[in-house]
Amino acid sequence: MFNNNTIQRFNDTETPFYYYDMDVLRNTLDACRDASSKYGFHVHYAMKANFNPKVVDMIQSFGFGADCVSGNEVKAAIEHGFDKEKVVFAGVGKSDKEINLALDANIFCFNVESVQELEIINDLAKAKNKVAGIAIRINPNVDAHTHHFITTGLDENKFGINTWQLNDVAETLRKCDNLKFLGIHFHIGSQITDMEVYRNLCTRINEMQDWFENHGFTIKILNTGGGLGVDYYNPDTNGIADFESYFKVFSKFLNVKPGQEVHFELGRAMVAQSASLISRVLYVKNGQKKNFLILDAGMTELMRPMLYQAYHAIENLSKQLAVGSGQSEQENHSPVSTHHSTIKYDVVGPICESTDCFRKDVDLPQSYRGDLIAIRTAGAYGEVMASGYNLRDHVQSIYSE
Repeated sequence: MFNNNTIQRFNDTETPFYYYDMDVLRNTLDACRDASSKYGFHVHYAMKANFNPKVVDMIQSFGFGADCVSGNEVKAAIEHGFDKEKVVFAGVGKSDKEINLALDANIFCFNVESVQELEIINDLAKAKNKVAGIAIRINPNVDAHTHHFITTGLDENKFGINTWQLNDVAETLRKCDNLKFLGIHFHIGSQITDMEVYRNLCTRINEMQDWFENHGFTIKILNTGGGLGVDYYNPDTNGIADFESYFKVFSKFLNVKPGQEVHFELGRAMVAQSASLISRVLYVKNGQKKNFLILDAGMTELMRPMLYQAYHAIENLSKQLAVGSGQSEQENHSPVSTHHSTIKYDVVGPICESTDCFRKDVDLPQSYRGDLIAIRTAGAYGEVMASGYNLRDHVQSIYSE
């Protein structure tokens, strides 16, 4: 991903920062659009994954819709030119203010997660003399086989409506004149790479579709959610998610009836590989049992490793530059190390928290103060989760030329 000219550019830029490779993003979006259009599927970009303005603008230019989980995401999607007929508002805790904003924007659909929410949206729509399109988010009780913090489709969690509540849903829908039932919605988790999980989801969607139709409801939209994972271990050799296999599973196992649309809400798979967090080594601490690389980036710039114990590939770009330019160790740094030797480092940040660690026991070439470090596959849930804890400066972004 990084040639020597790019690394040299990094040398001249204050760290830490996010680097976006717009060619990687463009190629990923091409692959997603090609694979989904083969089956006539509709893809909505999950705004929560990354709302960097240049990233969002490129995604919008491909004609994708927007999946939003806050009022401000709805507002941003419309400001960035997404067709309001392709904007969906999900989220377990929509406030009245957010619902009213979305109603005023005339968005396509609310994904509703409780019986009480149905009643609230109906009342707010009635006050505006409007009819709100809605889909019911159902927990299919399908195990996503992913980290328990990002599993969302099992029974008895805060998301969605459980199957034993469906009779109440049906009764409420029949009473709410300011709601238009469009379909059913599912989301079982994130970073899923096992396609058998999606096959199981299709089985449950088919069952739920039959339930609603048997109770007198016509389904226009089958919204399968998202969750397709990416390869965090091999970002260069496997840089585009397996969109082909993903959409093929739904084409093969989902019972799509004439006139129905199949919708997807993809975030991570569309943006994760397009960005890396670039940092610099502030200090090297060598101990008896542990060696530490202390970077100028930390949990305030990339929270995922601390929040989910998530893996990110970590690379020493200064060493790559030295090797690529034929520069010797002596020219690159004052200490001289054994050629091709590696050392295990705990790669940590500067934040005053013990959890501020990107990874432990990382095999890297011997590293020095000032070395550039790349933390890969950081385009999803990276910049958007950055914080000002410790009164840190907001992380900046630069883009490929």
